[in-house]
Amino acid sequence: MMSGEEAPTQQQQPEQEKKPDEPPPAAAAAPEAPQEASGSGAAAEEKPLTCRALVLTGYGGYDKVKLQVKTLSKPQLKAGEVLVRVKACGLNFAELLGRQGLYELLPAPPVTMGMEGSGVIEAVGEDVKDRKVGDRVIALSRSEMWQEMVVVPAERTFVMPDEMSFEEGAALPVNYMTAYMMLFELANLRPGKSVLIHMAAGGVGIAATQLCQTVQDVTVFGTASASKHETIAQGGVTHPIDYRTKDYVEEIRKINPKGVDIVLDPLGGSDTQKGFSLLKPMGMLVVFGAANCVTGQKKNLLAMAKTWYNQLSLNTLKLMQANKAVCGFHLGYVTDEQLFSRTMMTLLDLYRQGKIKPHIDSRFHFEEATEAMKRMHERQNIGKVILLPEPKKEEEKPKSDAEAGESAEKNEDAVSEKKEEATEEVKAEKD
Repeated sequence: MMSGEEAPTQQQQPEQEKKPDEPPPAAAAAPEAPQEASGSGAAAEEKPLTCRALVLTGYGGYDKVKLQVKTLSKPQLKAGEVLVRVKACGLNFAELLGRQGLYELLPAPPVTMGMEGSGVIEAVGEDVKDRKVGDRVIALSRSEMWQEMVVVPAERTFVMPDEMSFEEGAALPVNYMTAYMMLFELANLRPGKSVLIHMAAGGVGIAATQLCQTVQDVTVFGTASASKHETIAQGGVTHPIDYRTKDYVEEIRKINPKGVDIVLDPLGGSDTQKGFSLLKPMGMLVVFGAANCVTGQKKNLLAMAKTWYNQLSLNTLKLMQANKAVCGFHLGYVTDEQLFSRTMMTLLDLYRQGKIKPHIDSRFHFEEATEAMKRMHERQNIGKVILLPEPKKEEEKPKSDAEAGESAEKNEDAVSEKKEEATEEVKAEKD
């Protein structure tokens, strides 16, 4: 269950005492923020801001991520910063690792998690020339995005196309930038090549598949559970493979005896060895994760040891003899702001052209963060899991797009049945 306990605050104000497991009070819907960074008057200076946030209170299971209400004094924006009211946030595998203490770039608890989101700019600092109050933007930060209000550098915000929803905006940055940089900056994807994408139904997997479609004659092998094959095939995976029931190495060899040109590996351990063995000469293996380490809610030392024991070990002589390349990628360690901006501009342009479109799997309000993390942890999602800062309404239930589709189909069937029954009754009356 989510807790309503309050985070440490910069400025306390009298308020009614809350019970530990009660949802945040009506104040949870954050009040209007100041419209400008300065000159708002003494009254605005004194008025505090309340902000709902998902805070990692310690390392461990789902219960370590708690919904809290922060009471803050008016943010003092530094030069080059903007204040964003967040409308949607992305959930990434990195947050699952961070909750277990396995993501080294996340500050120590207590910390508000979240690396990407979208929203509306409510105030701008000095020297911000190309952003203004009211702009709909995508925002990136190393952490702190899972809250209603966040201060970020203006250079880490990107104006959204008018046709892009806030949910799509929150789903784009981490997954698509990761996929784009791996395929085009590192692996140099070109026409006629073949690519193996693991976890092809996940956020990065779908992003990589869509980006492969922007290059002519690219063959995509994608691993995913059988229930997801129809979706990923429609999305562009040429050969879906059920990794749970079949050996993906054998399946690929049946189709391409020589192997593949590019392998995107988020798994680690023995799968990295298999990926290297599948490479054609001049092929590239890109390692960008160690999902095999995460087997339960909490840190699993045995799984970590097994993953590292089975990790691929190479020397330069072996690489020379094989004519293969191995590299690693981690978006969190990319510090080149020009590369960041250039990549995001390219992705937004591809979105405008209709060549890429984030696939939203499901939406969960902050109160439902446990359910959201479970869905991703148990590999149930197809595409992106989105977190919504706004309070959940009583009658509202979390629903994935797939569940919504099933519900619509059932409603249509019910309507059809009623029509058929009515027709039969009319016929009976005429007879």
